[in-house]
Amino acid sequence: MEKEHQIFGIRAISEAILAGKAVDKVFIQKDISGELMKDLMKVMKRNDINFSYVPVEKLNRLTPNNHQGAVATISPIGFMDLETMVESVIATGKIPLFLILDQISDARNFGAIIRTAECTGVDGIIVQKAGSAPVNGDTVKTSAGAVFNVPICKVEHIKDAIFYLQGSGIKTVAATEKTEQDIYDIALNEGVAIIMGSEDRGINPSVLKIVDEKAKLPMFGSIGSLNVSVACGAFLYEAVRQRN
Repeated sequence: MEKEHQIFGIRAISEAILAGKAVDKVFIQKDISGELMKDLMKVMKRNDINFSYVPVEKLNRLTPNNHQGAVATISPIGFMDLETMVESVIATGKIPLFLILDQISDARNFGAIIRTAECTGVDGIIVQKAGSAPVNGDTVKTSAGAVFNVPICKVEHIKDAIFYLQGSGIKTVAATEKTEQDIYDIALNEGVAIIMGSEDRGINPSVLKIVDEKAKLPMFGSIGSLNVSVACGAFLYEAVRQRN
């Protein structure tokens, strides 16, 4: 984690949240207590900040400083509101292309996906607040700076975002092996949002139940799956092919 993208210390993190800083995630030491920590927990919950409990060894690796049991990551970018992002794209009159990432947790995969999204003209990326990779130094580096060019929106629940997109006339297509339909059989030359699942679990079953279409990539080798960033690139470039 790059030092300019982190804050350490209970009071410092509380003040940063209250000041409206883009706090991406807070790492809290397991089994820690005290009034200051209780106050921080209240501030985080009130402001819907993503946090997780970790061993003190992880915090010590993040910073050699006196962290008091709490280290926060600060996003180097701002995040867009979902409605604002969708409405602004529709208003341009172009055919929308969105990308939904269902709890992709690896920062390098996230960065690689953002880089491909920028190259393929994706209008915005939607991620869930809880369980998603942070926008940190690794993300920025792997994206080759594309993270500053593609709007990113954080939502409470992926399913709510899907319902909103569907209500806005945008088709949702899930990338999953749990279908007989190839990506080449799906129309992507209309307003569409492509959904990619997490590295280990894929797309949540509850999400698969509500999407408009499911599609897979044909596989001919003995390994049954691709890295998510590679698969995402294949889906996005099929959209580019159809639209051109």
